[in-house]
Amino acid sequence: MEDAEEITQDVFVQVHNSLDSFKENSSLKTWIYRITINKSLDFIKHKNSVKRFFIFGKKSENEKELEILSNFEHPGIDLVNKENAAILFKVINELTENQKTAFILSKFDGLSNPEISEIMNVSISSVESLVFRAKTTLKEKLSNKFENYRKK
Repeated sequence: MEDAEEITQDVFVQVHNSLDSFKENSSLKTWIYRITINKSLDFIKHKNSVKRFFIFGKKSENEKELEILSNFEHPGIDLVNKENAAILFKVINELTENQKTAFILSKFDGLSNPEISEIMNVSISSVESLVFRAKTTLKEKLSNKFENYRKK
């Protein structure tokens, strides 16, 4: 929760500091979405580098935080579905950054391909391709995961 608050604060600071440079080539919503995605990706990259350091370096003050990040916890998912949801989110996180971003904006946020195109600064056909490849990869990997799960 603190991570989300930190990212939100960073986004608002960036929006405030960059408002003069907003050229209205896209909607304000799209511009803020783009800033949010970039700040989120930067945050994830930073967290991953901290995790790698933790694995190879000494234990840090963030040890408990890193343990929490490595376990799947989401209040909206009941215990029965928790394991399956953890598998799903693990596989989503294995997608390339562009595929993951396009897929999440499309399927979780419900944005249209033109909106995603503006946010990601790619063509609509690229968005369609990214979402298609993400779905194909997810189907393949989830099929393998659940097939292995059933064999146990």
